Amino acid sequence: MEMLLINLYHIFVWRAELVLSDFVLHKMFTTSEFDGIVAIELGAGTGLVGMLLARVAKTVFLTDHGVEILENCARNVHLNSVMLPSKTWVYVRELDWKASWPPNQSNSTSSHSYGWNLSEIEELERASLLVAADVIYSDDLIDALFTTLERLMSHGLNKVLYLAIEKRYNFSLDDLDVVANRYSCFRSYVRDETGRDPFFFRVILLSLKACFVLSSRLPLLVSNGGLATINDAEHHELLQNGMECTFVGSRIDLTEIPQYANNYDRGQDLELWEIRYARKVKKTKNLKRFVKEHFL
Repeated sequence: MEMLLINLYHIFVWRAELVLSDFVLHKMFTTSEFDGIVAIELGAGTGLVGMLLARVAKTVFLTDHGVEILENCARNVHLNSVMLPSKTWVYVRELDWKASWPPNQSNSTSSHSYGWNLSEIEELERASLLVAADVIYSDDLIDALFTTLERLMSHGLNKVLYLAIEKRYNFSLDDLDVVANRYSCFRSYVRDETGRDPFFFRVILLSLKACFVLSSRLPLLVSNGGLATINDAEHHELLQNGMECTFVGSRIDLTEIPQYANNYDRGQDLELWEIRYARKVKKTKNLKRFVKEHFL
């Protein structure tokens, strides 16, 4: 049953996609921020969010991996084409996050080809907006996703990613508790720019267990997700000495986003993030030395 759901994942509209759709609609109704832009939807699935953006954007790339998924997305675009402005270009394209970069170019003249041409790859650099919903469900895919995001967001125009996720909990034998491991993997890539980020530092410090013999102090740093033993100077020096913060972001308050889509419950497990690319500042040796000097 689980494998069946995975194989049919792309035909469902999940709650995270509805939250992201609500956000995009709210932006379109209240601002001109998305007018005339180039946008990319990652892991598009049904293509719902990208088709909403196509109402105001100049160009939208709906990207996913697998012919069956892409064909379903293309059918959705065709069925809704009468509602899309004629001046908007909507492309359904294959983007395999684990493949080499740039994406494979198409050698086929078939209208059913989902490969890229050179001008489309160049257009990616002119994109200013990326959107993705419910793509955080596998550690290896999360790693591949952020590799792809770095490739896309480190070139061309400054870009912003709006990412909607649903925290899914499972019992972990390692933790002997019900945890959201995929969410933890996601947060290891993104530092909260709104202030101190205990979750981010906890993930990094936990990873240092493999590098050091723990003293009595390091467990205090990571217990209960807190950083009670880190003072302001130490917090600043951790940032300066090697935290890899390729991406910074902030959670968007969903209570400020009207619910345009009916018949779904946002609950407490849906989150919407605004994420930007930041310069890498990882200096592993300095970080290890700093932790040894201060906490071990």
